[in-house]
Amino acid sequence: MAIRTLVNTVGFRHVIGVCILTLALSLQARPAAGQSFDFNAGNAPIEVIIPTAVPLIQSSISSTGSDATIILRITTLATNAWFDAIAPYHPTAVGVYSRLGRRPASEGATNRARNIAILYATLRIFNSLMPQHTAQWRDMLMSLGLNPDDTREDTITPVGIGNKAGNAVLRARIRDGMNQLGDEGGRTYNRRPYADYLGYRPVNTADVIHDPSRWQPDIRTSGNGLFLAQQFVTPQMGITDPYSYRNPNQFRIPPPTDSDFARNPGRYRAQADDMLAVSAGLTDQQKLMAEHFNNKFASLGGAAVFISLSRGFTLEQFVIYDFLTNVAAFDAAIAGWSEKLRYDAVRPFTAIRFLYRNRRVTAWGGPGRGTVNDITGSEWRAYLNTADHPEYPSGSAMFCAAHAQASRRFLGSDTLGHSVPIAQGASVVEPGVTPATDIVLGPWETFTEWENECRLSRVWGGVHFRPAGVEGAAVARRIGDRAFEFVRTHVQGRGR
Repeated sequence: MAIRTLVNTVGFRHVIGVCILTLALSLQARPAAGQSFDFNAGNAPIEVIIPTAVPLIQSSISSTGSDATIILRITTLATNAWFDAIAPYHPTAVGVYSRLGRRPASEGATNRARNIAILYATLRIFNSLMPQHTAQWRDMLMSLGLNPDDTREDTITPVGIGNKAGNAVLRARIRDGMNQLGDEGGRTYNRRPYADYLGYRPVNTADVIHDPSRWQPDIRTSGNGLFLAQQFVTPQMGITDPYSYRNPNQFRIPPPTDSDFARNPGRYRAQADDMLAVSAGLTDQQKLMAEHFNNKFASLGGAAVFISLSRGFTLEQFVIYDFLTNVAAFDAAIAGWSEKLRYDAVRPFTAIRFLYRNRRVTAWGGPGRGTVNDITGSEWRAYLNTADHPEYPSGSAMFCAAHAQASRRFLGSDTLGHSVPIAQGASVVEPGVTPATDIVLGPWETFTEWENECRLSRVWGGVHFRPAGVEGAAVARRIGDRAFEFVRTHVQGRGR
């Protein structure tokens, strides 16, 4: 089945009940030992893999606050392995990194072979990318009656196809530029996976602003007396191998002129004052929107699962679509990080502290404090924790824009119809306080609305100035188109 326009449900309008169903299905616990999973009709990624993997990734990677690029690599390689694993059961598709032949149509009559192949491909990917959780990946298969020690690589059985597909993706991507093995730059001992090997050094230190136009590491603390200065997370993402294009230099973004204090001091101040005004006027809706889009599993992943469930996707359709949206976001990240490294632009917290230092301003006063008028510039903080990489362009805005454009091309429509209910006090930043009552994020009737609010959420969160989202999203939509063409080519059997 080639990628085609999928028929949307006639008169479809999203309601909260559908959203609750989406979240319940996507976050449900995987089948316990002895509990059956329907291999013939089920969807292993949604019912088993995602519920198992997301909590482990969040606990071991997301908790560091340095998650976006590494999480995108994990999810993209995993969905790549799923795609390559089901290609033999598709009438035309060929894998991105494997050519495993074509299986008889009778084997693809149900989901059984696909689900088994997907699970074994996932095991190989996760054992390599997250070896600290090997026991959990093994248990995931054993709970379904599968043998994680079955390492055959034939192209006849679903087990062999899954293993071969997963291993092929690993061989192709193990040295894709991200430094997964931690040995780039000639390091032999005490390897440091994903460490910078490009030699980036910030102009400013966490304590001293030498150039107010450049990125400054922030200082993180969990309130336990330890204070840690940031490092630019994975600057090498900008030279990592993309899927859908060859060189990120073709996606140049105009320079952040408003962030150039030496040339444009007035616009620099106006940009910082705009951020203070946003901070002072934050609503519960804006705060929760910032938190939602800051969580890439809830926003990007949640939208993909919602589309699959609300449109009644088959397992095959879900795998193709999920792989597509991951490629779009991953390739957007590569272009975005290339530009982040090139411009090394100042974050809002630095600009506000530089301009206002010990002067009082009106702004959000911190968790649970609301808007105050006696906070100094040096005390100001963004609503969200500021990520550890330069400001321009906005990575999140680019991920959402690429995801949205790829989705429009795949679905043949801009229609989304998604919303997310949030319970009173469910905020991560202001638990028990925000929101004051139950609220609903959205509804996003179109991907355009969803993409725009994703972009604005970075301003509401206090971590990006407006141009970072606008300019980044414009380029990322082009990358969404590239991702669609890339995946469509492989679905049609014309992949290189």
